[in-house]
Amino acid sequence: MSRFLDFSADCGQSHRPSNDWFLPVILTALLTCFPARAVVAQLAPSKVFPGREWARKTPAEVGLDEARLKQFQEFVGGRGCIVRYGYLVYSWGDIGRRADIASAAKPFYTHFLFKALEDGRITSLDEPVVRWEPRLGQLSPQLGFKDARITWRHLATQTSCYQLAEAPGTAFAYNDWQMALFWDTLFLKVYGATYETVDEAIFHPLLTDPLGCQDNPTMMAFGARDRPGRVAVSVRDFARFGLLYLREGNWDGRQLISREHARRAVGDPLPNTIPRAGHRLAEVIAGQRTHGSQGKPDNQTDHFGSYSWLWWINGVDRHGTRMFPDAPVDLFGAFGHGGPRAMWVIPSLDIVVSYNDARMNRWTSGRDNPTNTAMKLLVAAIVQKE
Repeated sequence: MSRFLDFSADCGQSHRPSNDWFLPVILTALLTCFPARAVVAQLAPSKVFPGREWARKTPAEVGLDEARLKQFQEFVGGRGCIVRYGYLVYSWGDIGRRADIASAAKPFYTHFLFKALEDGRITSLDEPVVRWEPRLGQLSPQLGFKDARITWRHLATQTSCYQLAEAPGTAFAYNDWQMALFWDTLFLKVYGATYETVDEAIFHPLLTDPLGCQDNPTMMAFGARDRPGRVAVSVRDFARFGLLYLREGNWDGRQLISREHARRAVGDPLPNTIPRAGHRLAEVIAGQRTHGSQGKPDNQTDHFGSYSWLWWINGVDRHGTRMFPDAPVDLFGAFGHGGPRAMWVIPSLDIVVSYNDARMNRWTSGRDNPTNTAMKLLVAAIVQKE
């Protein structure tokens, strides 16, 4: 705002107008010459963070149409919240209720992988995981012991082809058995935690405590004996994680993860030259658990040119179809169970959306995806763009 109002650098002291008439005149000129929303945009805060509680503003104060947000809410259902400019501006249902977010938890795992690299716990994203899990080197002799070549990059992009016949890095398979391998190796071996200690030793001190989470997120959504590693988090706490990545890893002046890795996480999708894997079963470690699916082999969906380090982005698939055609192209997000558990971010609009138990339950690219319809409704509620 001062850039518009402070002319002192261009005026001598003797020619500087007195404050009793100068400010109203300039404000009148601004409102006359510029659309009101353009002036409001100059006032929009860009680096606001929640404290112990979310600071709140009304939708109108941040350029959103409340009636259209109501339409968005009615389509989505469940419970959720919307954050703009770092303020909680709209919510519905019990936003403090902690619950499982299914596959929407995966970006948390990548966060801790990049953190392990930054802290020197691993040497490289291309480090062979067999260093930490030697049993990988004993699998599938008929396939050339292919799993000995699995790297962290492969696990964090779902291209390890673990449980499938393809060689690591050659194909994509959305696979809950490989996710369990990834989680167990990263948190139990690299970080040295146990199922019982991972929250207090790793998850809370390195991430959720610095974010000021209010509702005690946990990586033991169902307890230590039932799919450990599944995250339970409230929608308002999940929105904090989204805000961290909207702010490129910085939280109120503290860089929780490097800007480079925060950008890479949501801006480095698999190319469409990487095919979807087939369904030929391969050997796995004895007693290998799964994070959810019981499919053998497990190969749930394609990457649609929109899968970036376990985040979904708004890319274009092999047929030229954009993942979310009615949303801004810079959107990125985390989605579970085909859409009902989600958190997504639109950097160009400074918006974070988080919800759970929503009605969306179909996952594909294009306008047939109900999540795309939800995004279209949200964008229609914006009366002031960045």
